[in-house]
Parts: sequence; C-alpha cells; structure tokens
Amino acid sequence: MSNGWNVGEKAQKGILLEQEFAVLVGLIQKGETEEQVNEYLDELAFLALTAGAICLKRFTQKLIHPDSKTFIGKGKLEEIQAYVQSHENVNMVIFDDDLTGKQVNILEAFLKVKIIDRSTLILDIFASRAQTAQAKTQVELAQMQYLLPRLRGLWTHLERQKGGIGMRGPGEKEIETDRRIVRDKVTLLRKKLEKISLQNETQRKSRGDLIRVALVGYTNVGKSTLMNLLSKSDVFAENKLFATLDTTVRKVVLEDVPFLLSDTVGFIRKLPHHLVESFKSTLDEVRESDILLHVVDIAHPQHEDHIGTVNQTLLDLGVAEKPTWLILNKFDLYREKYFDELLDEEGKTEVVSSMLTKWVQGELIEPLLISAEKKENMNVFRQKLLSLVKDQYKIRYPYQAKQW
Repeated sequence: MSNGWNVGEKAQKGILLEQEFAVLVGLIQKGETEEQVNEYLDELAFLALTAGAICLKRFTQKLIHPDSKTFIGKGKLEEIQAYVQSHENVNMVIFDDDLTGKQVNILEAFLKVKIIDRSTLILDIFASRAQTAQAKTQVELAQMQYLLPRLRGLWTHLERQKGGIGMRGPGEKEIETDRRIVRDKVTLLRKKLEKISLQNETQRKSRGDLIRVALVGYTNVGKSTLMNLLSKSDVFAENKLFATLDTTVRKVVLEDVPFLLSDTVGFIRKLPHHLVESFKSTLDEVRESDILLHVVDIAHPQHEDHIGTVNQTLLDLGVAEKPTWLILNKFDLYREKYFDELLDEEGKTEVVSSMLTKWVQGELIEPLLISAEKKENMNVFRQKLLSLVKDQYKIRYPYQAKQW
C-alpha cells in the first residue's frame, strides 16, 4: 500500500511529496534520426518515472549543434513556454542532454520552472537508490564532479555587485571559495573510496579459490531476478531503472559445485562519464570474474542497441575477452508482443531458430532464451552454467582436488 511519502516502502519523516509532472526535450543533431531521439526520450520518460515524475509532453528540435544560450533555439523555447504556461501542473522540464550552468539559468528564467538534464536525473535516481557507504560515496563524488564546472552559473546573482566602490568582485570570490570547497570534498571522497576499495579487495581475497560469475547487462533486464533464482536470496528487484546499485555477491552451489555469483549495476546509454568513473570500484567484481553472464531483455524494442552499449562498456573496462554467455531473458514477454495468434508451433519454432541463429554469430557460447520471471528454460540454464563453471575450474585451479 502506498504511504504517500518519499519513494519506497519505508515511510520517512519529512515533507509530504506532491506528484511532479514534467515535459521532455530532445535535440536531433547531425548524424541522428528522429526515430533514435524518440527512443532516447522513451528511456528518459522511464528514468523520470523511476525518479517519481510523470511526463505529459515531448518536444524535439532539429539543430546541427546545440544553441549556446537556450540549447534548442528561441522559437522552440517559446513553444515550450506556451505549453508550460497553459499547464499549471507542469513543474519541470527535462532535457535529454547535459546543459551548462549558463543554459540552465537562461532556461529557468524564461520558463519559470525547474530545469533538469539527463545527468542530473540519473544522479538523483542513484542518490535515492544508494544504500551502502560505498554507493553513497560514489554518488556524492559524481555529484561534486558534475557541480564543479557549473558553479559560475549558480553564482551569477552576485555579478551585479561588481561595479560599486568597496564591492568589487564578490561574485568571483564566492565562486573561488565554493570551487575550493568542492575540490577539497572531491579529494576527500576519492580517498574514502580508495579505502573502501581496499576493504573490498581484502574481502575478495578471503573468498578462497572459487570461480566467480558476474551478471552484467543493461539496466532493468532482469539480472536481480535471475540472481534471486540462482542464489535463493532476496536481492531487491523492481521494474524500474537502476534498482540495483550495490554489487551483491552470493555463494551458489549447483550439484555440489560451488561458485560466487555477483549482481552488478546496470548500464545505460548516455551514462555520464563522471558517474562511470565514480562507479569503477563497484565494477571491480566484473573485472575479477571468470565468467560473464550478459543478460538481455529480448522483448525490448531496442535490445540490439542495449547489447551494443553493454559490449562497449565491457570493452572500456578491459573485460571484453572474458568468457561471456548471452542470456536472452523475458522470452514470455517477447511471445506476447511478437507472436501472432494465428502462428502455428512450426512457425514459432522457425522464428525462435532464426533469432538464435542471428545471435550465435560471433558468440563463443551459444545464446539461450529464458524467462527468469516465469522460470522458463531454467533447468537448461543451470546445466549449461554448471558446465561452464566446471570448465573454468579445470583451467584456473587444475591442481585442486575437487569432489565433483
């Protein structure tokens, strides 16, 4: 039952939150199509919903490059202003790209509502989801790094005092003071993260000679649900983006063969660079794993783009060469969406076969269709995973006497 307070099951003392309504804005730049930008806005709408806002309207604008002042140009800005003024419940405008401090100030002064960009929205979700000291520190570090270049925009209200006698440059002085405070905070947070990383490294070393399997993939593809099925634990899983921020590690035993299974933070397109940098220590579990289970939401219309995003992220992390198994999850939803009622069993088998054939190319391990939610094909999944784990034990620890 909804408690009407802050997001989540636990009621918190504080101000009763009102429902927020937003307008989304996307820019179609050179090399992008309208269809692509609409897909990005679909994801932005889901991000906004995860943060607690309902999107009422979308605006797109074609420009070769963003306008330095208004980002989208004066004409489109006036169109958005007219909509915002005619809909009093709209209290924020969300842009699908990063804005400068100057642009945010200009847009807020013109539209008279809260202006948020994609990075701010993602950081807000991360801040609300962070549970452990490590996740909270990583989010705070990312927020400080994001804030630093935007301080000038925040202090423009002091620039008017520059000219008076005895009042020369207080704006600049205030900015420099704040920059120093933020830089000191960033240094402090980095040291804190280093200390936490050392503690985590010690924990990993104490786990013994066990094969490590890591669940990776785009956000909201069912990694935590799969984790719960395999480990019989209660990892938080929800149909929202970034339900999991903290890496969870569980010991799993399949037919007397033990291994470690870790659930990691999901990836996403246009993930802010400073956020990736902050969360590198969380992804150490991916770097040190022996097998990667790349989970994909096969029912999502942009699942191919999601696979590309994850593969690029794995490449950036330097783990693209690790044994990776493509798990095509949510097959039950795929059938509901794409299987015609008149399609017979032979036709369905042909569709599945052609789909798997497409993904087999270039994969060292044959992809598998499953539904973690409905527990479909899970026996096949467990047997294949067991085989992969055994193979890795033979490679990594051939000297160890095993009982299986």
